Amino acid sequence: MRVHKRPTQGDVARLAGVSQATVSHVLNNSTVISASTRQRILDAVEQLGYVPDSSARRLRMGKTFTIASVIPDIGNPFYPQFERGIQDISEDAGYDLMIYNTDGMAEKERKCLRALQHGRVDGVIGVFFHINARDLRSLIERNVAVVRLENRAQELGELPIDNLFVDNAAAARAAVRHLIARGHTRIGIIAGQTEPRSVRMRGYSEALSEAGIAIDDALIQMGDAFTEAGGYEGMRRLLALSSPPTAVFAANDLMAMGALMAIREAGLQVPRDMAVVGFDDIPAAKLVTPPLTTVSQFQEQLGRRAAEMLLERMTGTVTGPARSVEMPFKLIVREST
Repeated sequence: MRVHKRPTQGDVARLAGVSQATVSHVLNNSTVISASTRQRILDAVEQLGYVPDSSARRLRMGKTFTIASVIPDIGNPFYPQFERGIQDISEDAGYDLMIYNTDGMAEKERKCLRALQHGRVDGVIGVFFHINARDLRSLIERNVAVVRLENRAQELGELPIDNLFVDNAAAARAAVRHLIARGHTRIGIIAGQTEPRSVRMRGYSEALSEAGIAIDDALIQMGDAFTEAGGYEGMRRLLALSSPPTAVFAANDLMAMGALMAIREAGLQVPRDMAVVGFDDIPAAKLVTPPLTTVSQFQEQLGRRAAEMLLERMTGTVTGPARSVEMPFKLIVREST
């Protein structure tokens, strides 16, 4: 079997009639090369089947050209949209994306951190429940940029760790205010055991308090997780009360969908007998019956902004103290209320 020599950057330069330096400029997305020359080089790359030696490029530039995204639950439909936004921006900048799933567990977060400390990535975008800024110092000292996605504004410390957040308390408050405006005064909440439980609970409580509605502990249900099963069991417990609620705020859409199942099984109708509001506006929220009123965090936009902030740090466009950037949310009213 004949073994063909792998085409080189020099072969591309000869075929395109340019210098090897010009080829390098084009392959590294430089804007100093004219459009016609760039196209001629790209045509030569395609004709020869040239594949840049990424390991040599990384060694030469002292970078891995890889970004890590650390998330708690890859099965939660919130995160694929978030990752899509990160990938779009990172790919355009020539970076690969590596995803770690931690299941929101402390040990898995620490295991992930240990792996990242071995210099496999240039930057990290993380959703951490157990790791704090002090734990991330080791990455910063290795010149690894870090952006954290948070559910509220964080106090900025001395480390240049940027925070991107949606005010989850304000968003939950808006959701419960909507139910109050629809005439509901007995409103339940179903939340998981982990974050962002506390901030969404706070928004729920604040909305009731400002409306002069007493908080009834019987209407607060904590599921095992932010899942359909957790929402289903929480809703069944609410329906079993001697005085059940007329509306429920589920702390994410998966729990809201589980609640819808329990309500249907009980022979009740939404929203006639029970209004339901979720949180996240995952793609399925508008497809369930009835379509779900929920809070959108614009997940893909969140991912894009997180990647932009990370790239600003990695390229030196932004230096200095940590930044905290707030992103918008929107109450999406559908038929479930």
